[in-house]
Amino acid sequence: MICIAAAGVVLALAADDFTLRWQHSVTHTRWEEYWQASPEGLRPVEAFVQSPGAGMEIPDHARRVRGGWRYSVELPPQKEVLLASSGTTGSGWTLCASGRCLELGQRPDEPLRLWQAEECGALSAE
Repeated sequence: MICIAAAGVVLALAADDFTLRWQHSVTHTRWEEYWQASPEGLRPVEAFVQSPGAGMEIPDHARRVRGGWRYSVELPPQKEVLLASSGTTGSGWTLCASGRCLELGQRPDEPLRLWQAEECGALSAE
């Protein structure tokens, strides 16, 4: 299960993987990551970007695809993922799982926390 905490509310998504999309705050290009959930945590496995942006470069192993670049992500599972919005893009994050998409973190003062758990329950410091 994927747990999402935002603005004091906890949501639970019964899914083992999800896609996270956002717009770069300076270049206004689309970034997208595909994540998998496991008992060890959340792990990004693949990314797609339209073009590089300030502070976010395309890795050397990326391959050119229609509309941008695609590459594998080599990071270990994360116990939690913290996301913040700059407020300069006009949107926050789009999280899609099991055919459902949620718009999250549209206000800069609305950080998001993602983690994997058997039950999400109330917001905790896991």
